[in-house]
Amino acid sequence: MEIDLLLQTQCKRLRLPTFVRNYQKFAQEAAQTNQTYQQYLLALLEQEVLQREANQERRRLQAAKFPILRTLDTFDFSIAPSVNKRKILDLARGEYIAKCENILFVGEIGTGKTHLATALGVAACRQGKRVRFYTAAGLISELTEARDEKRLLRLQAHLMKQDLIVLDEVGFVPFSAHGSQLLFQVCSERYQRGAMIFTTNLEFPRWAEVFGDPQLTGALLDRITHQCHILECHGESYRFKQSMKKRHALS
Repeated sequence: MEIDLLLQTQCKRLRLPTFVRNYQKFAQEAAQTNQTYQQYLLALLEQEVLQREANQERRRLQAAKFPILRTLDTFDFSIAPSVNKRKILDLARGEYIAKCENILFVGEIGTGKTHLATALGVAACRQGKRVRFYTAAGLISELTEARDEKRLLRLQAHLMKQDLIVLDEVGFVPFSAHGSQLLFQVCSERYQRGAMIFTTNLEFPRWAEVFGDPQLTGALLDRITHQCHILECHGESYRFKQSMKKRHALS
């Protein structure tokens, strides 16, 4: 009993909670299978590492603030024929992040853009990357609030620390002049310094309708589309097709 208390105390001091939970069970298994002391210790260390990695991944996913956790294995490519599956799977490896390249999903509402952008963000989290998801309107709102509260530089520094920023719904609502400038500043600062994923329902010639200033829009698109993977998502609503597929399966 005394040695158990000492072990638990030392493990807690060393911040080894998985050791505390598993050392007795692993010791019994080691005795039953004639493991060496080194094998027993290695098994405990491996379990500690695996648990820490799982905890870190969970924290990264929480910090990303995805509205809904979506992955590529839940995306039905069969009902989204316009989506380049091979290209998506290749991007999921995350090499574009190291190269500070952008991804732009363009297409009508309901064609799977947000699902795919989120899935790539989730994949990046699982690869150890720091990711943050925003809607375009949500990021502008946060930037505006930070500016008014004199903490804009702090927020901008936080954004620059992210390996990947996912910016959803560019083009759904027009931005104010100040909002457009704040968003342009973020994108400009991340140019060739950090990867971004954009989703939009507007073709490039119509972006000026959202940002208001044609000159600013041109400069923004110039930065976004340089070293950018542009993927088109066209056709009928992916959500509608998925709903119909489920309905037919139940009938």
